[in-house]
Amino acid sequence: MQSKKRVITYGTFDMFHVGHLNLLNRLAEFGDELIVAVSTDEFNALKGKKTLIPYEQRVEIVRHIKCVSEVIAEESWEQKIEDIQKYDIDIFAMGNDWEGKFDFLTPHCEVLYLPRTEDISTTELKIALNEFLQEHGAGFGV
Repeated sequence: MQSKKRVITYGTFDMFHVGHLNLLNRLAEFGDELIVAVSTDEFNALKGKKTLIPYEQRVEIVRHIKCVSEVIAEESWEQKIEDIQKYDIDIFAMGNDWEGKFDFLTPHCEVLYLPRTEDISTTELKIALNEFLQEHGAGFGV
């Protein structure tokens, strides 16, 4: 019996949007199981990133995406090789904005970089939200 092909990806998944969904759906097509490591708030702070959505809520959102088999915590840059071995990963995949950054993992598994969804990113959403709030103020019905 052939073992299942496993794919892993990492991300913050703040302000979950269609670009995230597209990436996860495409990644799931490469294997039988998709494991998603969601960056903890503490790890994001170390990276200098500020999230709007707390870690527990981001995990809950990602966990309920149909193509996701399992969600784990991303707590450090260094855990990737350990995760690949622990979860018997065949493919490590990220968006192509990370092109080349994880090639050091190739002795452990296949490394893929997939194109991002055009015209959408969390950074762009945060900029648009900030502009919206400056133009309309915080009193827009929320």
